[in-house]
Amino acid sequence: MEHTGNKPEDNSTTVTQFLFLGFSELPNLQGFLFWMFSIMYMIIIIGNSLIIVIARIDPALQKPMYFFLTNFSFLEICYVSVTLPRILYNLWTQDRKICLLACAIQMFFFTILAATECFLLAVMSYDRYVAICNPLHYPLVMNPTKCTQMAIGSWLGGIPIQIGQTCGIFSQRFCHSNRIDHFFCDIPPVLKLACGDTSMCKMAVYVVFMMFVAFPFMMILGSYSKIIATIVKLPTATGQAKAFSTCSSHLVVVVLFFGSGTINYFRPKSTNSAGTDELLSLVYTTVTPMFNPLIYSLRNKDVIAALRRVLLKMKSHRVIYK
Repeated sequence: MEHTGNKPEDNSTTVTQFLFLGFSELPNLQGFLFWMFSIMYMIIIIGNSLIIVIARIDPALQKPMYFFLTNFSFLEICYVSVTLPRILYNLWTQDRKICLLACAIQMFFFTILAATECFLLAVMSYDRYVAICNPLHYPLVMNPTKCTQMAIGSWLGGIPIQIGQTCGIFSQRFCHSNRIDHFFCDIPPVLKLACGDTSMCKMAVYVVFMMFVAFPFMMILGSYSKIIATIVKLPTATGQAKAFSTCSSHLVVVVLFFGSGTINYFRPKSTNSAGTDELLSLVYTTVTPMFNPLIYSLRNKDVIAALRRVLLKMKSHRVIYK
């Protein structure tokens, strides 16, 4: 462990780099974990890229719903790229050290992209609310300009606050230990290593959570409460099933992402353990992005139809060239 020098009257030492402990308790599975995460990373990149390409080239998917889905798929690629490459590097080289600056950069981008995901999920729920509850006004309300503005707001809205939060956390002095009991620089395990009183910093984290997680989640609940009320009033079961199918994929993703994240950050401290933290973190940082393309493709008839058209075009082109 590397430290910087301190004043003689200071009995503690200051940490200049951290050491990840995530997965180090499984020394015989390092190779297996490396290849498992490599395969998961490739699935995430390929699956989400496929959705982006299909949504961009298929005329039937030139709708606000798929514009936001394209943004969401690109976000998932960026989101996992903040943590997974570092995990793969640690597993391959067994070099688990990370300097404070690199840790701060990773935390900043992770929190920014997590906030963007919360905002985008809220915007996607609003899109479904307008489509189902106010279908006649849908083209007017969800016009291209409005959609672009909401997408840009989702991507950029959290940057100033997250800059302040990251600077606040890393303005703390870290001492005694440099061991992060996690596989990336998440806020709770990093704050555990800070010296002195961190109550103000923790309070700021809760305020940011309310702004960027709780508020979007309440918007999603509000949208879906009105969506469900509207669907129940539809006269036929066929109409109800069709209306619900247009938002079921999004609802599954919302439950996976917000459910695992909230349980991880807000379950009672008495039940906290490093293994449970890592497992829950894997759900919303890796597993959910990996299953998103599968969820949206299998539960969305438009995406399935578009995928078939793309595959048929590719097949016909091959026949022509032969």
